[in-house]
Amino acid sequence: MRDGGCLIRRLRPEDNLVELTRLIHAAYAARLAEGLRFVGTHQSEETTAERIAGGYAFVAIGDGRLIGTVTARPPMPKSSAPLYREPRTWSFSQLAVAPECQGRGLGRRLHDAAVELALQHGATTMALDTAAPAQRLIALYGTWGYRIVGRADWRPTTNYDSVLMARPIAADNAKECS
Repeated sequence: MRDGGCLIRRLRPEDNLVELTRLIHAAYAARLAEGLRFVGTHQSEETTAERIAGGYAFVAIGDGRLIGTVTARPPMPKSSAPLYREPRTWSFSQLAVAPECQGRGLGRRLHDAAVELALQHGATTMALDTAAPAQRLIALYGTWGYRIVGRADWRPTTNYDSVLMARPIAADNAKECS
């Protein structure tokens, strides 16, 4: 799907995970500068591949290069977070937009692609987790319809308490991504 001058598509085997991991690091650098050690601030290429393998990754391509990504994840029966174990709850992770492209709606378009995929698989709820101290992110997700529904602690992988956020999704309230 082409939107706003960039192409959003599913990750392909030939896509470069080194480049994708660098993009994620760059996108999360501001969080690290705030003292928040998101997984995206330090993950290896192997971790990027593992996180992608647990779901369905989308990438945004602009000017011939990767400028964004998100991974939509189906229910995770072995998750320590009960929300992620619910059979009709999908989630998204490693939402990342190149710093020079942030603030233009690309993150929302990537999110919407993840929601559309979840809907196609019968999901009724979309969920995420983020750092409890990341009030700007929590507020942003609030404008997307998410509400805090719980807490999680992923330490030592991160260095903060997390909030779990969720919103109902349905075919009639998903933003079309065509």
